[in-house]
Amino acid sequence: MDIKDIAKLSQVSVSTVSRVINNHPDVKYETRERILEVIKQTNYIPNNSARILKKNNDKSIGILVKGVYNPFFSEMVKIMSDKIKQANYTMILQYYDQKSKEDVNALITFIKEKKLQGVICLGGDFTDISDDNFKGLDVSVVLTSVTNISKTAFNKFSSIGIEDEKSAYKATEYLIKNGHRTILLIIGSYEDIGAGKLRVDGYRQALNNYGLCYDEELVAIGDYSFDKAYNATIDILKNRKDITAIFAISDIMAIGAAKAVINSGYRIGDDISIMGFDGMEMGKYYNPSITTIYQPKTKMANMSVELLLSLMNKKGKNKHITLDTKLVEGESCKPI
Repeated sequence: MDIKDIAKLSQVSVSTVSRVINNHPDVKYETRERILEVIKQTNYIPNNSARILKKNNDKSIGILVKGVYNPFFSEMVKIMSDKIKQANYTMILQYYDQKSKEDVNALITFIKEKKLQGVICLGGDFTDISDDNFKGLDVSVVLTSVTNISKTAFNKFSSIGIEDEKSAYKATEYLIKNGHRTILLIIGSYEDIGAGKLRVDGYRQALNNYGLCYDEELVAIGDYSFDKAYNATIDILKNRKDITAIFAISDIMAIGAAKAVINSGYRIGDDISIMGFDGMEMGKYYNPSITTIYQPKTKMANMSVELLLSLMNKKGKNKHITLDTKLVEGESCKPI
């Protein structure tokens, strides 16, 4: 299965499939969704690196991304690409399945197959990574915005991330302080043991500290997608007329929920406030703009490349860095 097969099954050109894979904006929504569905059904994993592999990988940096379509990571990849190019290195970009539970194996396989000396991982669960995984490998690794990392192999890799629980607490507290008491939470899935779980913990801790009860009926599964967040919100709003605010743990799900609020006959902000998480460009230009927890993606991306280059050039040691987030007020939240 290659990109030509995906194009044929999707009834579009190869260039259109390429634009979707690389998250270019100039593709119609319906076309993009059709191509992504074909990619999902065929388990196709894009790999634009074959041409690059003919070169000497001493000057190549691998970027391993979990999930074919993740707009937040796509924004970071663009920043990293520019930074890598400025350093006169070549980027090898590879995606793998969002639902995979073999994140460590995906990383080690990527390193061995591409003969890489440096890799940045975007997303993934690396709780089980150990010293044994790096036997026989002379490689520098930076784990960026991953869900979990091993506590026993800290000297083998670096990491850059945020405090997810603290940030989610901040988002929930903001809604509570604006008078909201019935807050719908939209999560990725119940199986999420990493960042998603920490954000749920932050939400629950804020409720508890302000004397509010956690209600399982006010938790919806959005699967980090527009359509599933939309459908979940539509269903809940049919039965729960008391909801005054929604906290979605990603901006993608927040935008899906916003559409559902409008189509359910409510006004965003005036009737139901909406809080997102990530600080993506699309949220800023949505109408009304989405109030969100902003992750410093530019700083995170640039620091990842800088840290990796220092490790590859033996000029630095492994570090574990936590960056601050900030709540950015849009027009989607109002006090009641």
